[in-house]
Amino acid sequence: MIALFGQSYPWTAPEILIPGGLVFFILFVLLAVLRASGRVSPLLMQEMSWLSQRVQGLSEGQERLAGGLHHVSEAQSLSQNAMIQMMENRLAEVQRVMGETLQGSSIRTARSLGDLHQRLETIDKAQANIEKLSGNVLSLQDILANKQTRGAFGEIQLHDIVAKALPSDAYTMQATLSNGRRADCLIHLPNPPGPLAIDAKFPLEAYEALRRAENPRQVQEANQLLRTTVRSHIRAIADKYIIDGETADGAILFLPSEAVYAELHANFPDIVREGFAARVWIVSPTTCMATLNTMRAILKDARMQEQAGAIRKELSELYKDIERLSDRVGNLDRHFSQASKDIEDIRISADKAGKRARRLDNFDFEELAGQLNDPRAAD
Repeated sequence: MIALFGQSYPWTAPEILIPGGLVFFILFVLLAVLRASGRVSPLLMQEMSWLSQRVQGLSEGQERLAGGLHHVSEAQSLSQNAMIQMMENRLAEVQRVMGETLQGSSIRTARSLGDLHQRLETIDKAQANIEKLSGNVLSLQDILANKQTRGAFGEIQLHDIVAKALPSDAYTMQATLSNGRRADCLIHLPNPPGPLAIDAKFPLEAYEALRRAENPRQVQEANQLLRTTVRSHIRAIADKYIIDGETADGAILFLPSEAVYAELHANFPDIVREGFAARVWIVSPTTCMATLNTMRAILKDARMQEQAGAIRKELSELYKDIERLSDRVGNLDRHFSQASKDIEDIRISADKAGKRARRLDNFDFEELAGQLNDPRAAD
């Protein structure tokens, strides 16, 4: 490479070869003119000859340099082509690997997105259920906040339990007694003990006050409120639903909350004892179901006793039928025995008739005459 006017050119470039050849040509013409004029000194001629040789050598060197540069250029071109080919192969390999990687990543991403979509759907469903449950909880809170609706809630729960435990004719919901009081449920037990009344009560305010109590004074006030409330319920049930000669000598107080029932038995045993003394038994949904199952066994036993007379009558008639059947079987057996004897006699007579027929067929009259004279042959 050679730099001219701030630019680089190769030795074989026309910009280099043409000026060099032009300079050599000018020097050659100048030398010829001087020789022709005869005014050139030998020394100058010698210098010019040496310069001409140098220029010719430089031209030859330039040609060799141009050939070398051409060879280097070809080698560089081949090297570049090989490098380009190698880079293209490498790039193709990299593209293939990247394609496979991207495809695998795309598949894994699609699977991950699918799993994520399913999880999001599950979360949406759970969120919908939570919102629905939250709405139900709020509705339940609204129901329990009002005394009338809370009472209806207890009555509905009691009705569901009784309907599952007893037959429909064994109880009456909202039964009116002779004193004009209406029990939530009246179980038709036989005497004794007689019809048993069940009334649902839910002392929610007192229980919530106990749960919200944060200091000993609040706890004491809440305990007193719960004790007073439950005690008043026990007395009201004992006065309204225990009637001599009409109902059983006891009644049941139904608490539609296991938590309140557990709180009473754990921390208020005096209230439970007062209920026993007043013949008012406190039950929860679980213990109410157990009590009703016991009542169902009592009702079943009572109904069995009511049907005992009819059962005994049916058994007597069944015994008579069996006796008649035995007599008829005996008569049939006798008929079979007589028929068997008659058949045997018929068989004997048939055998004799057959023998006589064979003798007649053989013309054995002498033997026949002998048998006629024999009185035993008449049988």
